[in-house]
Amino acid sequence: QVQLVESGGGLVQAGGSLRLSCAASGSIFKINGMGWYRQPPGRQRDLVAYISSGGSTNYADSVKGRFTISRDNAKNTVYLQMNSLKPEDTAVYYCNAEIYYTDYRSGDYWGQGTQVTVSS
Repeated sequence: QVQLVESGGGLVQAGGSLRLSCAASGSIFKINGMGWYRQPPGRQRDLVAYISSGGSTNYADSVKGRFTISRDNAKNTVYLQMNSLKPEDTAVYYCNAEIYYTDYRSGDYWGQGTQVTVSS
């Protein structure tokens, strides 16, 4: 069994910062790509940032220059540093990862979500 657990969400004023963490645990052979998604109220879930196993990154246009995704492979953890937060960043943020539980079998896993609320 594999589990992703997010932490670090909360309430912050516009212009402030938060750092989200997502730790994977369980039967893990290796972790391929990891990403952060968010779902604002009444909206679909969209990709915020992605990081490959080799460290290559990709960001949604709306967060470029403000958010930074990183990972610590030794800790099976991915982070999302969020700076210059705006009210429109308010959403439930979800961690996602492709995790190999053997050398040839993988699954797509999601965290439970963590609420980020940015007040004006």
